[in-house]
Amino acid sequence: MKKTYIYNLIFASMLLATVSSCKKALDINPVDTIEQSKALQTSKDVEVALVGSYSALGSRNFYGGRPFLMADFLANTDAIEWYGTYEELTQTINKSLLKTNTFVDNVWADGYTTINDVNNVIASISKVDAAKKNKVEGEAKFIRGSAYFDLVRLFGKAYNDGSPTTNLGVPIILTPTTSVTDASYVSRATVAAVYTQAIADLTDAEAKLPATNGFFATKYSAAGMLARLYLQMGNYSAAANAANRVIASGNYSLTPAFIDAFPVMGSSPGSNTTEDVFSIQVRTLTGFNGFNEFYGSSTYGGRGDAVIAQDWIDNTYSTADDRINAFYDDGDMYTSKFANPYGNVSIIRLAEMYLIRAECNARLAPAAPIGGQTPLQDLAVVRSRAGLTTTTATLANILNERKLELAFEGFALHDAKRTQTNIGSLAWNSNALVFPIPQREMDANKNLVQNPGY
Repeated sequence: MKKTYIYNLIFASMLLATVSSCKKALDINPVDTIEQSKALQTSKDVEVALVGSYSALGSRNFYGGRPFLMADFLANTDAIEWYGTYEELTQTINKSLLKTNTFVDNVWADGYTTINDVNNVIASISKVDAAKKNKVEGEAKFIRGSAYFDLVRLFGKAYNDGSPTTNLGVPIILTPTTSVTDASYVSRATVAAVYTQAIADLTDAEAKLPATNGFFATKYSAAGMLARLYLQMGNYSAAANAANRVIASGNYSLTPAFIDAFPVMGSSPGSNTTEDVFSIQVRTLTGFNGFNEFYGSSTYGGRGDAVIAQDWIDNTYSTADDRINAFYDDGDMYTSKFANPYGNVSIIRLAEMYLIRAECNARLAPAAPIGGQTPLQDLAVVRSRAGLTTTTATLANILNERKLELAFEGFALHDAKRTQTNIGSLAWNSNALVFPIPQREMDANKNLVQNPGY
């Protein structure tokens, strides 16, 4: 029965059977392997598989929103009032995750489905037309590097918690899983090793991707993810330089009003905003906005389970801050950021890049600021859009600005860990703030080791 459960990432390889057509619809052999040469034969096959990888990445259980929402829930002390009936999210808001939590299980499963999908693309890169090869490989490596970064942030200890060279992260798999063998029992790599792999993928992606690429990943999407990753590591010089590459590209601009950076409430599907460095596309027939699912009221397509506390809003935003208007009253208070079930899920916004560059320059205090702009100037860009003036750019002010600007977008938990800020009565490095390795995976893979506390 072990093959029934073995590694969710193995199941992903089966999806590629839909990429190429079958000339004999009834000529189906029951096998537990896929012959690579039959699955992806042409450049078009590989390109279609890449699009499928984006679909896997955008699953509600991955970049469609749920892992970011769960990170918010783990970080919550007084901002979110939970009225839902999902036991999995009740565990999350209470910081009492179980190793049988199906939401956690689904994050792992869809993360590794995504990784296996792009591993198939990368393994078949020789089939891609020469003119498209760099772009296809760059997109695949952007997806894989991003997936590994977010998986290790959730399932491993923070980079600054003890030794990343000995703390366990997640398994690293760089080739397609096409059969169930002893090689399928992959051990967890260290946190440092997973970060190194993510950096290698994202760096290669930045080098190979074009500056513009429609709504698909660009070189600046990769640079933006690198900026976020290096900030999490505490490599402030590298983070500032990566953020600066995004800002200096001139490809993006802050929307005139803060709320314009998010999908219009209740509208039909729309395009990326000028501020989106990378966004998951959601349409009426494809995709799912996992933020809207719980943060949105029933009027706007959500369940209305995650209410924003009025006291938190009043105590967090000044009345002069336009961002205080990014909440709506539908019997209870909700964030307007996700009041559209078919709105794109913004993953990287330009505002974040300004705040990363400001924070890193404030920490480093170089003789000449990276990017040629002082922390005060970068901070003022973000605050001016919110209708606020800026007089000082202390580290505390910049970190507070991240809280104001990026609220409910999945940053709070990871910011608390990297700044060593306790969450209520829990220490910033509490085992309760790390996802357990799903029990189903532990049962399937004899080489996996469970996280402390589970």
